[in-house]
Amino acid sequence: MERKPIADSGVEVTAGLDDRATRRRQSAFARRKSSAVVEESAAIVEAHTLNDADRRLAEMGYTQVYKREFSWLSTFSFALSVSGLFASVSTTFIYPYEAGGASSAVWCWLISGFGCYCIALSVAELVSAYPTSGGLYFTCKYLAPTNWVPEISWLCGWLNLIGQIAGAASTEYGCAQLLLAAVSMAGDFNGYVPTDRQTVGVMAAFTVLHGALNSLNTAALEKMTKTYVIFHIAVLFSCCVALLAMCDYKHTSSYTWTTVVNNSGWSPTGWSFLFGFLSASWTMTDYDATAHIAEEIKNPEIKAPWSIALALGFTWIGGWLFTIVLAYCSGDPTHTLKNAVDQPVAQIFYDVIGRNGGIFFTVAACFVLNFTAMTAIQAGARTIWAYSRDEMLPLSRVWYKINKKTDTPVYAVWLFATACVLINLIGLGSYIAISAIFNLTAIALDWSYCIPIICKMLYGKFERGPFHLGWASLPINIWAVCWTTFVTIIYVMPTIRPVTPQNMNYVVVLMAAVAIFAVGYWYAAGRYYYVGPRVKAQLIMGVAGEEDKAHSSGGSSDEKRDPTAVS
Repeated sequence: MERKPIADSGVEVTAGLDDRATRRRQSAFARRKSSAVVEESAAIVEAHTLNDADRRLAEMGYTQVYKREFSWLSTFSFALSVSGLFASVSTTFIYPYEAGGASSAVWCWLISGFGCYCIALSVAELVSAYPTSGGLYFTCKYLAPTNWVPEISWLCGWLNLIGQIAGAASTEYGCAQLLLAAVSMAGDFNGYVPTDRQTVGVMAAFTVLHGALNSLNTAALEKMTKTYVIFHIAVLFSCCVALLAMCDYKHTSSYTWTTVVNNSGWSPTGWSFLFGFLSASWTMTDYDATAHIAEEIKNPEIKAPWSIALALGFTWIGGWLFTIVLAYCSGDPTHTLKNAVDQPVAQIFYDVIGRNGGIFFTVAACFVLNFTAMTAIQAGARTIWAYSRDEMLPLSRVWYKINKKTDTPVYAVWLFATACVLINLIGLGSYIAISAIFNLTAIALDWSYCIPIICKMLYGKFERGPFHLGWASLPINIWAVCWTTFVTIIYVMPTIRPVTPQNMNYVVVLMAAVAIFAVGYWYAAGRYYYVGPRVKAQLIMGVAGEEDKAHSSGGSSDEKRDPTAVS
């Protein structure tokens, strides 16, 4: 399908604004234009010298910086590692199990997983069309109304970045919790009980380790990443077999599939049942993480979206099957929920497999979650780098720098890692506050995806890539937005009654804070310098005789082409 040229979002960004705002925007854009001309003149690239992926990137206004090392296996492994299926289910099983018992966990994962998968497919479709390290934030340049691109990109970008930081921070904290749970299990849960200081200390050590590993070159990261999928699937399969083989007392199918045990205090019981949706929604998120390494993937317009679709499909079905196994083997809910480390799955491992087996699978879950944290920091660092390329963040020139030895954004890596540690320091003073920040992850990320999805549906500017949903695109997009709206309501509700200051869900306060920050920062500073995703490359169609090879439309070999046009 022939693509239509799409104008740079920097053009006509002042349309529809009042005179004062227009003058400010024109002044800001004029100040940037002089430097933009220098950047464009210094980054003229000839189409015939580029492979398809690099040429497509140049068409979208950027030059290739990273080495494209990620293959099919490593890209799929990266996409799968983001969810951390085995570890994520192990740490979030408490929410559906506490809300409605085994049946809530089973049915809610299946239903919620479908809604999440619709979001994943919608994201994959956009990633295929616009594969850059900016992820869904960048797509606003092409999908939103031209005169609103800066504002919409700004909001989408900050939601995505804050969601990624909160998600990575929660993953690092979860790594520490699982490791210390294994230590507590070694004492039969009767001796050692982790303190907040110990948890935060171990978290900081893990974060430093993951930051150091992410400071390596892309080739090293690719080799580490592709080992994950083999380890993860092996652990998941062996754990399910061990639980089913060694569990002496399994719940009946009637109990597992039809009995709702309301441990939340909410009435009616059906409302309590809905809290079971949280497990899948927290596990199946950060769908566009793979998009943020698109500039390190070979043929990203194909591999990135297919990896997202396949990995999230595996997470949905694999997570459901693992949840069913846990539900059958969960034992007495009162006993399972009341353990020293607040990890019911660790208690299930201990009760069914024994202390040694329980320690092994708890440590394995910690290992899996370490991979998730690794990929989260890699994706987050690429996000900071991409935003800095568009000069969206303070000190963008610093975070945009690429280390000469590794060809990776080391400064961005350590900025992201530092942000994770600083957020988790809140856990020293209040676990309630840190839990609210973790709860913000899925809300912020999912709405950062819904913004471009809504723009895609409303404004009809989307030009599809190799991966597309065909006639199913619109209904899947609609359900993705509807599901996100519905589950957001559940996210902000307290999961236990009676509501006390200790169990109150303060995420709604943080949502308001994020909105105030994004809007306030925009009016205070952003609107004076930020004009949306920028043009850092000028693509020309090459020398005579190369036009056909570069898919030229027949212009002169010296003729410059709109760098954001899509061939």
